[in-house]
Amino acid sequence: MKPGFKLAKDIYWVGKIDEREVPFHRLLLTKGTTYNSYLLKTGKPTVIDTVDMEFGREFAEQLSELIDPLDIQYIVINHTEPDHSGGLAALAGKATNATIVCTEIAVPEIQQMYKLQHRNYLVVKDGDQLDIGGKTLLFKETPYLHTEETMITYCIEDKILFPCDIFSTHIAVEKLFADEAGFDITEDFKGYYQAIIHPHRRYVRTLMEAIKDLEIDMIAPSHGFAIRQDIPKFINLYAELSSETTVGKKVSIVYTTIKNSTKKMAHILQDSFLENNIEVELWDADKSDEADILKSIAAADAVFIGSSTKYADMTGNLESILLKLKDLNLEGKLAAAFGSYGWSGEAIEVVQDYLNGTNMAVQSTSHVIKTTGMTHVEFPIRIRFSPKEKEKISKIKNAAEFVSDLLLSAI
Repeated sequence: MKPGFKLAKDIYWVGKIDEREVPFHRLLLTKGTTYNSYLLKTGKPTVIDTVDMEFGREFAEQLSELIDPLDIQYIVINHTEPDHSGGLAALAGKATNATIVCTEIAVPEIQQMYKLQHRNYLVVKDGDQLDIGGKTLLFKETPYLHTEETMITYCIEDKILFPCDIFSTHIAVEKLFADEAGFDITEDFKGYYQAIIHPHRRYVRTLMEAIKDLEIDMIAPSHGFAIRQDIPKFINLYAELSSETTVGKKVSIVYTTIKNSTKKMAHILQDSFLENNIEVELWDADKSDEADILKSIAAADAVFIGSSTKYADMTGNLESILLKLKDLNLEGKLAAAFGSYGWSGEAIEVVQDYLNGTNMAVQSTSHVIKTTGMTHVEFPIRIRFSPKEKEKISKIKNAAEFVSDLLLSAI
């Protein structure tokens, strides 16, 4: 398959097939992958997504054989990760008349990544449409599938969905359409979901809402096969794989507090877990029996322990409880530290150190970034002064929702 392969009237595949074993997200793609980009040769020619940055120059040169780059009016970037936007710099250098179409969050990322500060940008919001001369593109925001700036694009006239990473497969395809692959792609489809999308499963609900009223005759993702048969089956697989099938999960939240700021954090955590139908036991370590707290921790699936900071240390009776954790078998439990502070917040790090001394799976920002790429989830949860502002409350809820997803995961 060569660039210029026709998907529909005036719509062409212009991507790159990578047959190597590709290192990707700390995985090795043993079947290679395909970077799918699409050219819509309409009255206002448009490119949807590009290819990995390693193949940017090749991409721009091959595209130039199919269309004069100066005629390209729009370049749609659904997702700024370099395996999708990486060819943009080379293409933009040739397609100097093109406007870059993306979400608001994506603009500074593209500007900094590719030194495109002085290009024209069209910022689109959820539900916006764009007339590209004979075809109309509809944009839907799908944040955190799998990064915050991500959107999907739908061609109304052709009923083709361009969903970027969503509904992809990591395979160096010989033929673009799944029904011509010569084998059932279902397991590869599931494998991609589990590796890339599942850590963001909460946001699959946003996707389902975004596409529920769309008539889709073809799914043309950014990796692997395009799907034009059994479309409901593949969409429903995402709904099934992201569903919550586990029940009866419990969280134990233990804290000490000085001016009730850490207590407020504990209650925000509690409310977030309860909203996700997870049972919560909440303990003020200075007002509860230590034996009861330890029993609760032993029975919980996840443990959150927090403290205010006073003179660079924890407060109240918390250390006595933390010292006893090393004598418990807590394997398989999730754990996180939290707390408020007014000056430097050492207590939160001390709690983290104690948790790291157990055999629980202690959450950290480093681990979240390495496993999901998410940057809006932080552990330990550190709040300066009282958690009153929206940003502070969101930080606490993001952490609780992340752990909720781990507890309720169907996989």
